Amino acid sequence: MFRVTIILLLPLLGFLLSPSLAAPTKWYEKYSVARVIVPQSYYEVLKMRISTPVNSKAVREVACLDRKAHIVSHDELAAELSICGGIEGSVAKCRGNLKETTGRRGTALFTLRAVDAAASPGAAINLTKARWEQCVRAARDQCPTGSLSGICVGGATTGDVEFSLVAVR
Repeated sequence: MFRVTIILLLPLLGFLLSPSLAAPTKWYEKYSVARVIVPQSYYEVLKMRISTPVNSKAVREVACLDRKAHIVSHDELAAELSICGGIEGSVAKCRGNLKETTGRRGTALFTLRAVDAAASPGAAINLTKARWEQCVRAARDQCPTGSLSGICVGGATTGDVEFSLVAVR
């Protein structure tokens, strides 16, 4: 009788011990929280922003135009230095008597325009490289991604400088 019981139970034990007939779960289905892959450039930009001091009084009226606009950070930095015909390297400020200027590299386009607070004609862009970088950093502090616009305080001969950063293709 004992032998008959074992013979009858062996198929049942074999079924219980055999691997599941269901398809194995995929590795990403084991987690209850969606995984997000972040590119390395994101961390590089964060590190750069953290290491750069921000003067929030350098800008006013900052508006985030399109937070989902794709602007490559390297293009943004290169466009930032290509305003006024180029302020990279040893050039310390905008040269000439420009009322408007643009800086474009790759996916980024900066547009600047002198705005006179007293509404008298003749205001020209008079930005130093350090002041312009402060304005962009302060604006990026409020709008970390996408396109933006704002006013750089005191960046013109008589008044301020309106600027915008938009994505281009």
